[in-house]
Amino acid sequence: MLNASQLRNGTVFEYQGNVYRVVNYKHTHISRRGADIKLKVKDLLRDSVLNLNFSPSDKFEAADIRHQVMQFLYQDEDQVYFMNPSSFEQVNFDKKTLGDKVKFLKEGGQITVVFWTHSTSSGQENRAIDLELPLSMVYCIKQTGPGEKGDSASNVYKSAILENGLQTKVPLFIKIGDQVKIDTRSGEYLERAK
Repeated sequence: MLNASQLRNGTVFEYQGNVYRVVNYKHTHISRRGADIKLKVKDLLRDSVLNLNFSPSDKFEAADIRHQVMQFLYQDEDQVYFMNPSSFEQVNFDKKTLGDKVKFLKEGGQITVVFWTHSTSSGQENRAIDLELPLSMVYCIKQTGPGEKGDSASNVYKSAILENGLQTKVPLFIKIGDQVKIDTRSGEYLERAK
């Protein structure tokens, strides 16, 4: 069991049959009224952000979370599909639940899938609830304009389309077939991959 005062940033906990990750923790104390714990949390089942208030003595179950590296297989109109490379077990996510993370997936890529183990009326259930992308990923340039000779040190950028269809800006010296490292938080070019 966790007290509300233990729900620091990054803590994953269960509340009212749902699972949340703390994004921001703030402990406030108003003289006569006592202390309050104000949390900004991400609902890991619905990909929404909520503000919650608790008393420091409120109790919560720590969520039983497990991480599994899986291979991204493919996507269709509404779903994305992953497979455990050793057991061949497959899981899928609704694209809306994953939000912007979908645009960074590439076929055959290794991604960490987050599972939540919880009790149901029929026993224990393992449910895939989130993806953890690395901070950067390497992609091949599939389409871009021509480079300019002598512009290797400039900070002028041009549009490029990556192997997974993601559009970004790259320096003028980058050409089709180059491998580039992209920041998965912003979608921005970081560097040419070695």
